[in-house]
Amino acid sequence: MTFSDVPIHRILYCLATPNPPITLLPEPKPMTDSIWPLPPPPMPDPTLPSPSPSTSVSSTAVVAVASVSANPISVLNGDESLSRPKKLRKLSPDSTAPLPLPPPPFFLLPRPLSAPGELDAAIRHLRAADPNLAAVIDELEPLSLHQFQPPFLTLARSIIHQQLAPKAAVPTYERFLKLCEVHGGVSPAAVLALSAEHLRQIGISARKSSYLHDLSRKFHTGVLSDAAIVSLDDRSLLSLLTMVEGIGTWSAHMFMIFSLHRPDILPVGDATVRRGVQLLYGLAETPRPSQMEQLCERWRPYRSVGSWYMWRLSQAKAAATPSAVGLLAGAPHQSLMMDTFQVDRDDSMNQTTDLKLTSLGEFWSMDVLFSRL
Repeated sequence: MTFSDVPIHRILYCLATPNPPITLLPEPKPMTDSIWPLPPPPMPDPTLPSPSPSTSVSSTAVVAVASVSANPISVLNGDESLSRPKKLRKLSPDSTAPLPLPPPPFFLLPRPLSAPGELDAAIRHLRAADPNLAAVIDELEPLSLHQFQPPFLTLARSIIHQQLAPKAAVPTYERFLKLCEVHGGVSPAAVLALSAEHLRQIGISARKSSYLHDLSRKFHTGVLSDAAIVSLDDRSLLSLLTMVEGIGTWSAHMFMIFSLHRPDILPVGDATVRRGVQLLYGLAETPRPSQMEQLCERWRPYRSVGSWYMWRLSQAKAAATPSAVGLLAGAPHQSLMMDTFQVDRDDSMNQTTDLKLTSLGEFWSMDVLFSRL
C-alpha cells in the first residue's frame, strides 16, 4: 500500500497524534462469482404472432398469460423455459373471420309533405318566417299533392316528357304504357325488352330510348331501387339520380318535390323560381343560383313549399290581372301548357339533357309532370 492509498482521515489522525499506531489495511480481495453473481441474462420478450396478410391486425387479439408459480431465482439464472408464457389465449374464435361492418349512420328522414298535418305545418312556418311570402300565400290557393307512385314509373315518365309540351307528351306516355303491357307492365325488365325501334314507333326518340334503357339497367342491376330512393337523404339521392343519363339536377329536384314529397328541396337552378324570389323581395335583378340559398334560408325546412309559391307568383305576375291569378291557381293542367323549351346540356353530369324554364310566358305547372301517374 502506498501513502496515496491511505484515507485522508487517517493522515489527519496521524498528524494530530504523537506516535500513532500504524496499521496497514489488507489488500482488497478480487470479486468472485461466489460473492457477486453475474448479471442475469436479459429476459426474452414474448412475441405475438404476426397477422397474415388477409387478416386484419385487430381481428385476432392474443394475450400472453405467465405462470404465477414461476421461480424468480430460476428466471435470474437464465431458465428461459419458465420466462415464456405457458399458454396463449385467443380472444377471437376464428382468426380468419373478417371484421364486421360498422352500423350505418342513423338519421331520420323528414316527414313527407303528404303526411297528415305536414302541409299545414309548412304553411304556418312560412307565414311566420317570411311576411312577404305570407302575403303571397293569402292570395293563392294552397298546394295540392298527388298520390305517391313507384319511383321507376315516375322517372320513366319524366324522361318521356322531356322537351315535349304536355299535349304531345301525354299521348306518347300512354302509348308507352300500352307497349309495356305486352311484357307484364312497366318494369325495368319490360323496358329492356323493348328495342329503340319499338320505342321510336310510339314517338320516343333514339336519345330518350337510351335514357330509358340506362334507367332500366341501373334498376335491374341494383344500382337504383325503389327502396333505396325512398330511404336516402336528399343529398345522397340527388347524387344517385343524376348518375342516370337524361336525369339532371332539375329533373331530380322535380321528382323529389312532386313524387317523393320531400319538404326541403330548393331548385336553385330553376329560372322561374328565381324570378319568383326576385318579385317577392323586389330585387333589381334575378338572383343567381349561388344567391338563392341565402335568400331562401328562412324557409327551411319547407323550401319545397316556398318554391311552389314562387312558381305560382311568377304565373300571376305574367298574367298581370287579378282574375288570372285565380285562374292560374285553380285552372286545369291543360291551361298551363307551354309551347317552347330550352334544353340545357350539362357536360359535367354524363352529358345529361335537362329541361329548363326560360321565361314567365313559357312557365308550366311542375305538377303537370306528375299529375297523370
